[in-house]
Amino acid sequence: MATKQTEPVTTISLRKLSLGTPEPQKKQSKTFTVEEAVETIGFGRFHIALFLIMGSTGVAEAMEIMLIAVVSPVIRCEWQLENWQVALVTTMVFFGYMVFSILFGLLADRYGRWKILLISFLWGAYFSLLTSFSPSYIWFVFLRTMVGCGVSGHAQGLIIKTEFLPTKYRGYMLPLSQVFWLAGSLLIIGLASVVIPTIGWRWLIRIASIPGIILIMVFKFIPESARFNVSTGNTQAALATLERIAKINRSVMPEGKLVEPILEKRGRFADLLHAKYLRTTLQIWVIWLGISFAYYGVILASAELLERDLVCGSRSESESEVVVTMGDPEGSQSPCHCHMFAPSDYRTMIISTIGEIALNPLNILGINFLGRRLSLSITMGCTALFFLLLNICTSSAGLIGFLFMLRALVAANFNTIYIYTAEVYPTTMRSLGMGTSGSLCRIGAMVAPFIAQVLMSASFLGALCLFSSVCVVCAISAFTLPIETKGRALQVLLPFVILLKIYLCCPVLTQETHMEE
Repeated sequence: MATKQTEPVTTISLRKLSLGTPEPQKKQSKTFTVEEAVETIGFGRFHIALFLIMGSTGVAEAMEIMLIAVVSPVIRCEWQLENWQVALVTTMVFFGYMVFSILFGLLADRYGRWKILLISFLWGAYFSLLTSFSPSYIWFVFLRTMVGCGVSGHAQGLIIKTEFLPTKYRGYMLPLSQVFWLAGSLLIIGLASVVIPTIGWRWLIRIASIPGIILIMVFKFIPESARFNVSTGNTQAALATLERIAKINRSVMPEGKLVEPILEKRGRFADLLHAKYLRTTLQIWVIWLGISFAYYGVILASAELLERDLVCGSRSESESEVVVTMGDPEGSQSPCHCHMFAPSDYRTMIISTIGEIALNPLNILGINFLGRRLSLSITMGCTALFFLLLNICTSSAGLIGFLFMLRALVAANFNTIYIYTAEVYPTTMRSLGMGTSGSLCRIGAMVAPFIAQVLMSASFLGALCLFSSVCVVCAISAFTLPIETKGRALQVLLPFVILLKIYLCCPVLTQETHMEE
C-alpha cells in the first residue's frame, strides 16, 4: 500500500519539473541530421542520375591516364626516345597528379566538392587539347604533367557520390563505378587501334578530351554535397538540396529541423594524424601507394610485353633492341624500340582490360559480407601470386589469361580502398583524406614506369618479384587496419567533439535524458 501512495507523488513531481521547461523548447527538440535525411529519403532516381554523371568522370579519367600506354610506342619512334624518357612521361603525369591531389583536397574541404570538380575538368580539358599541338618531347612532358594536375580533382566525383548514397547502397554502387573506368579504358584502346594508324596520335588526344568537355556541361544538374553545406553553416542550401532529392525520388523528408554542428576547422592536415586516425592514415597511405604501383605496373608491363615481345622472361640479345635510323644511316646515335602495336596487340590489351570487371560481382560480395579489410587483404595476396605466375613460360593464350586475372585483381583492390577511404574519415577531412591518399598513390604510379619499362628489360624476374613483394606488404597492412567501415554511417566529427557540440547546442536534450533516468 505504501508503494501505491508514493507513485502518484513521484509522477506529479516529474510533471511539475517538466512544466518548468518552456513549451517551445520541447517542440524544438525534434531534429534530424543529414545522415538521417539521406537514410530516410532512400535510394531512387536522383541516385541513378548521380551514379551515371559522376561515374562518367571515370570514363574521362581512364582515357587520359590510359592514353600514355597506347601513345608511348608512337612518340618513342617520332622523337627517338630511350626507355627512361618514355618512362619519364608517365612519371611526370603522376607527379602533377600527386601535387594537386593534396591541393584540391584542401580546397574541396574548404570551398566545396562541386567547385573543385568543375575546375579540375576545365583544367584537364584545356591542357589535354594543348598536348595535341606539342612541338617537341619537352613540351609533351610539360603539358601532360598539367593534365595530370587537372585529373587529380576527379576524385571529388566519388566523394559527392559517397556523401549522397544511403549506407547500405555504398558497398554495391561504388564498386559498380569500375564499369565507367573500364569503358574509358576500352574506348581509348579501341580508338587508338583506328585513329593512330590513320590520322595520327595527335587526333587521338583531341578525341580523348571530348568526354571531359561534355561532362562540364552536365555538372549543373548535380548539386553541392549537403554534408559539406551543413559543415559550413549553410543549412538552408543543404535543406533545399535534400528536399529536391526527396522530390525527385518521390520520397519524404524526416520530420523536424535540420541540425548539425558548424565545423569551423575543416581540411586540416593535422586532423589526419589525430590519435584516433594516425594508424589508419599511415596504413591507408601504404596501401594506396602499393595498389597504384601494382595497377600501373600491370598496365605498363602489358604494353611492354606486347611491344617488345618479352615472353618467358627472356629474349635473345639480337632481339632486345631495334635501331631506328630516322635519318641517321649509321644508327649509332638514336637507338630506340620502334615496334608499333599490331591489331593483335590491341586485341590482347582489350581482352586483359575487360578483366577489370571480371571479379566485380565477387568483389561486391566480399566487400559487403567479408568486410572491406578482409576482402582487400585477400585480393592483394592473390595479386602478389599472379605477378609471380607471369614468369612461367607459357603460350600467348596463357599470358593473356594471367594478364586478364591481374587486371581483375588490381581493379578490385582499387574498388575496395576507394570505398574504405571515403567511409573511414569524417566530413571535415574526407576530401583531404582522399586527396592525400591519392597523392601518395601517385608516388607508386611514378615509380611503376621505371620498373615496368626499364628494370623489366634488364631483369624480368626481378621486376616481378618487386611488384609481388609490395603487394604482400599491402595485404598485411589491409588485414591489420584498425577500423572496419562495413555498415557504418559516414562520420561528421570525431565522436568526442560530437558529444561536446550536442551538450553545448542542445542542453534541453541532456536535461530530458537525466529526467528520464
